[in-house]
Amino acid sequence: MTAVSEQIGTWLAEFTNQPKADQWLQHLRDTAFQRFAELGFPTTHDEEWRFTNVAPIARVAWASRPRTSSGAPLAEPEPHLAKHASITQNPFVALNTAFLNDVTVIRVPAGAVVEEPIEIVFEAPGQLQATHPRTLVMVGANAHCKIVETYKGQGAYFTNAVTEIVVGDGSVVDHYKVQLESPEAYHIATMQVALGRNANFSSHSISLGGALVRNDANAVLSEGTEATLNGLYLANGTQHIDNHTIIDHAKPHGTSHELYKGILDGKANAVFNGRIIVRKDAQKTDSKQTNKNLVLSDDAVINTKPELQILADDVRCTHGATIGQLDAEAAFYLQSRGIGKREARDMLTYAFAQDILDRIKVPALKESLEKTLFEKFHEHAH
Repeated sequence: MTAVSEQIGTWLAEFTNQPKADQWLQHLRDTAFQRFAELGFPTTHDEEWRFTNVAPIARVAWASRPRTSSGAPLAEPEPHLAKHASITQNPFVALNTAFLNDVTVIRVPAGAVVEEPIEIVFEAPGQLQATHPRTLVMVGANAHCKIVETYKGQGAYFTNAVTEIVVGDGSVVDHYKVQLESPEAYHIATMQVALGRNANFSSHSISLGGALVRNDANAVLSEGTEATLNGLYLANGTQHIDNHTIIDHAKPHGTSHELYKGILDGKANAVFNGRIIVRKDAQKTDSKQTNKNLVLSDDAVINTKPELQILADDVRCTHGATIGQLDAEAAFYLQSRGIGKREARDMLTYAFAQDILDRIKVPALKESLEKTLFEKFHEHAH
C-alpha cells in the first residue's frame, strides 16, 4: 500500500501544480483524478492486465508536460468530450482526463467528403516527461474522411493517450494509428468509438516502437453498422506490446471484422485480447475475429485470448487464433532459387505483414510503412 500511496502522491503533486482551468474543466479534472486515486495503477492481479506489468511506469516520477500537437486549450465544454472513454474502469483514461488541457478537436461537417487524410502527429517533448494527448473526432452524418494519428519521440518518456471518435449515421471513416515511439518509451492508449446507424468505420493500428505498449481499441456499433479493427504489431528485443479490443454489437444487423497480426523475435512479449459482445437485441449480427502470430525466436512469448460474449440467438460469429513459425517449405523453396537464408526469412516475414499493409487506403502512409518495415527487417538481419 505504501508504494501505491507514493505513486499516487507523485501524480498528485503534478496534478495540483497545473494551472487552474475554467470551472467546468476543473470539475472534470478533479473528478478524474479522484477516480485515478481510487483505482491506482493496475497490477497483474487484474484480469485485464494479467500479462502486462505497468510497474516500470508506476515507479517513475514523471514530470507532466504538454505534448507538441495541433491541440488548443478548451474555452467551452464539448458535448462529446469525456463522454465515451470512461474514467470509471480504466485508471489511465482517468489520469489522461485529470491532465486535460489541450485537445485536438477534429470536426467533419455532415455530408462533407474530405479527400486528403487528416493528420495528427504527437511528438514527445523530452526525457522523463509524461504527456496525455487527447483527441476528439466528430464526424457528421453521411460524411467521408480518413484520419492518421502518429506517435513518435526520442528518449525515455511516457505517452498516455485517449482518442474519442463519434461517427454520424451513414458516414465512412478510415482511421489509422501509427505508433513509432522510441525504444525506451512507454505508450498506453485508449481509442473509444461510437458509431451511428449504417456507418462504416475501419481502424488500423500499427505498433512498431516502444518498450512497453498497451493499445485499447473499443467500438460500439449501432443498427446496420459495419466496423473493422485491424492491427499489426512487431516486437523484438525485450519489447512488450499488448492489444486489447472490444467490439460491442449493441443493435441488430451489425457487421464486424477483425484481423490482428503479430511478429515476435528476441525475448519479446505480446498480448492479444479481443472481445466481441453481442447484446440481447443485436439479432442478425455477423462478426469475425482472427489473430495470427509469427514467432521467430524460442524466447518470444505471445498470449492470445479471443472472446465471444453472445446474448442474442440469431447471429453468425467466428473467432480464431494461430501461433506459428516461418514455413520451412517456403523458406527451402526460396533458398533453392538462390536466395540466401536471411533474405528468405525476411521475405516471408515481410509477406506475413504485407497482408495488413495492403488494407491501408492512404498511399503515402502505406509506402512509408513499407519502407519502415523493410528497414526494420534488414537492420534486424544484420
